[in-house]
Amino acid sequence: MSGGRAGYCFGEKSDVSGGGKMNNLVVLKCRFTLLLLTGVVLWPTMACADWYRFSDTAMTTPIELEFWADDEDLAKKVGEEVLAVFHQVDEQMSRYREDSEVSRLNRNAANGPVTVSDDLFAVFKKAREVSVLSDGAFDITFGSVGYLYDFRAGKKPTEDELRSGLPRVNFRDVILDQDAQTVEFRQEGILVDLGGIAKGYAVDLGIERLVSSGIRHARLSAGGDMRLLGDKRGRPWYVGIRDPRSEGRNAVVLPLQDVAVSTSGDYERFFLDEAGDRVHHILSPETGKSVQGLQSVTIIGADTLTTDGLSTAVFVLGPAKGLEMIERLAGIDVVVIDDQRMMHVSEGLVPPETE
Repeated sequence: MSGGRAGYCFGEKSDVSGGGKMNNLVVLKCRFTLLLLTGVVLWPTMACADWYRFSDTAMTTPIELEFWADDEDLAKKVGEEVLAVFHQVDEQMSRYREDSEVSRLNRNAANGPVTVSDDLFAVFKKAREVSVLSDGAFDITFGSVGYLYDFRAGKKPTEDELRSGLPRVNFRDVILDQDAQTVEFRQEGILVDLGGIAKGYAVDLGIERLVSSGIRHARLSAGGDMRLLGDKRGRPWYVGIRDPRSEGRNAVVLPLQDVAVSTSGDYERFFLDEAGDRVHHILSPETGKSVQGLQSVTIIGADTLTTDGLSTAVFVLGPAKGLEMIERLAGIDVVVIDDQRMMHVSEGLVPPETE
């Protein structure tokens, strides 16, 4: 006797909330085939479709990945590959690594053109684009004064140190040669820092890995930078923009799908100086000091390489000029929370008027 029967058991991991407490109800979603051959029952390995979650720390920030996959072995392979991307980008672009490509560039580019990798050149090109767009509010050469700060030790530079470093903060002194794929500095002492854009690039690369592996629903974040791939299987992803002065609360929650989201805030790395003023890591290229007037900026767009750079640019420009810049850009929206805790949003996020 011979024959065959295909069977399917369907379910899904559901979030069940009640009384303010979240419980995870896990229901397997598996596919199997039962074969009957001359009285012998063969059970192949089940392939379980489910949400898979991975986490790591790289680029001095927590990495979180969540995606839907039909097979556990594939999910493990893809998850490891995506997390590895962040370590690879860190090895290339970290200013904290003496052997990184950025560190070698900082040491040598003032002596002549330096050939760089495809990845690094792509980040430099986008950095230049955002710098031009924002008239220098975003500037990767801020490292020339940024390196004088030590946020862990609560140390900031003196006025004399700032006056000495500021003449070397000028994105126009970084020369890019597209044909030769080289970078050159016009003057000695320039130090580039890609902390305001490299994580966004790594998130984009991670999403590319997911797409190439057939993943269609995912959330990938690195600190304040996030990409959403598709929706959450029939419903939107709910993304909270945190209250800058209350870590456990959200200022607003947005239903989103298939977008990039980047937030820059004065709460990420900071200390209070002797006068009680907040000294944070988002520095003005003009003064070399922490930008005042805003608490956070969130940019929504198509890719995190762009949204990462724009979130810093808007923070430096301030609410009025920042919103004006964003309104000129297609497919980009912004949420700004100023130092009076007032929220400003771009036109694309304003609900339509009801009659």
